[in-house]
Amino acid sequence: MEHASRARWVDGFDHRAWLANQLALQLRFGRRFPHPAGGAAYLDDAGAPDLGRPVHTWITARMAHVYSLGHLAGLPGCAPLAAHAVEGLRGPLRDAEHGGWYAALGPGPQRDGTKAAYAHAFVVFSAASAAVAEIPGAAALLDEALDVLDARFWEDGPGLLLDSTSEDWSQVSGYRGVNANMHAVEALLNAADTTGDRTWRDRAARITATVLDWAAGNGWRIPEHFDADWQPMLGHHRDQPDHPFEPYGATVGHGLEWSRLALHVRAALGDQAPARLLEGAVALFDRAVADGWAADGADGFVYTTDWDGTPVVHQRMHWVLAEAISAAAALGSVSGELGYEDWYRRWWDYADSYLVRADGSWQHELDRANQPADTVWPGRPDLYHSVHAVLLQRLPLAPSAAVALAAGLLRV
Repeated sequence: MEHASRARWVDGFDHRAWLANQLALQLRFGRRFPHPAGGAAYLDDAGAPDLGRPVHTWITARMAHVYSLGHLAGLPGCAPLAAHAVEGLRGPLRDAEHGGWYAALGPGPQRDGTKAAYAHAFVVFSAASAAVAEIPGAAALLDEALDVLDARFWEDGPGLLLDSTSEDWSQVSGYRGVNANMHAVEALLNAADTTGDRTWRDRAARITATVLDWAAGNGWRIPEHFDADWQPMLGHHRDQPDHPFEPYGATVGHGLEWSRLALHVRAALGDQAPARLLEGAVALFDRAVADGWAADGADGFVYTTDWDGTPVVHQRMHWVLAEAISAAAALGSVSGELGYEDWYRRWWDYADSYLVRADGSWQHELDRANQPADTVWPGRPDLYHSVHAVLLQRLPLAPSAAVALAAGLLRV
C-alpha cells in the first residue's frame, strides 16, 4: 500500500465533530431502553421498547457499556441510564441461587436460564466500563463477573472459554465457539485496564494468538465452531446459514473485528507484542474485504461465505460495516498507509447512504439490494457496534475506551 500523503479524515476537526454528533444522536435514540422489569428492552425501529421480547443479559450489558462511555465522554443523561442497566445485571438477570447470569428473562414469567460465555463476557466488559464511570455497584459487579468467568468458563488447557452450561452449571454444552472468545478478548482487556491485574490481559493475548493461528491455517477465514475437544466443525449450521450467533461458514464481520482486536492486544502489550499481531490484523482485514465487500456485485458486505470465499448469506448486517470502519481506522493509525483511509471514507459514504438514519440510529440489516430487511435482526436491538464506529477512532488503541475517556484522551 502507498503511504498517506494527505490528512486522514479523523485528523480533521469537522469529521471528529461529525462523529461526536453521531455519538450524541445514537445515545439519544436509545434512551428509552429501560425495561419496567429491569434491564434493557429490545428496541424497535423507532427506538421504542418491544415488551413482547425477552430482556437479554447481553443487550443489557451492551447498554450499560455504551451509556457508561457516553457519561465518560461528557454527555448529560447517560449516567442514570447506565445505572439502570447495571441494576438489571445486579438484580433480576443475576442468578442468586446458582451464581452467574441468566441468558434472558420474560416476557412474563419465562426464563432462559442458560449460562452463556457470550453473555458473561459482556457482563465483564460492561461492568469494567461502568466501574470506570463510577456507576454505583459496578465495581462489585466486575469482581463477581470475573470470578464467574474464571471459575465456570475458562478452560486453561486450550486457553479458551467453553461456550455454555445449564442453569445450575451441571451440564456443559459440547459446542465450543470463537464468538464468545472474541468478546472475551475485549472484556478481558477492559478488565485488565480497570483493575490493573495483568492476568486478564495475558488471557486476552493467549486467546488472540490461538485464533490467529487457526485463521492462518485456514486461508485467513476464521473457523468459528468446534466440538468439546476444540476440533473444528466446518459444516456447523449448514442447514441454518443465517443463524444470528452461529452462522455456517466464515463470518466476514468477525474477520474485521478480530483484525481490530489484534491491534488492541498489540497496543496493550506494548514492546512485548509479537509481530504476528500486526501481520495477522492485516491478513484478516485483507481476506474479509476480498471475500465480503461487493462480493455479489452490489456495495456492502455479505454476512457469510463458504470456505472458498463464495458468498452464502448475502444480507448486509450493520455491525459488519461498523467493524469494517473501526478496523480500517485502526490499521490506518498504525500503518499510515493510504489504502485504509480510502476504505474508511468509502465505508462511511456507504453508511451514510444506506444505514445511518436522521435520528442517529443504524438500520440493522439490509438485503442484497441494500434495501431494509429484518430476516436476522429486526428492529434496533442495541447500540454497541455503531457507538464503537463513531468513538473508537478518536481514542488510542490502548488503554480500553472507558479508561482512555476517563484519562482525557478523547480527540475532540
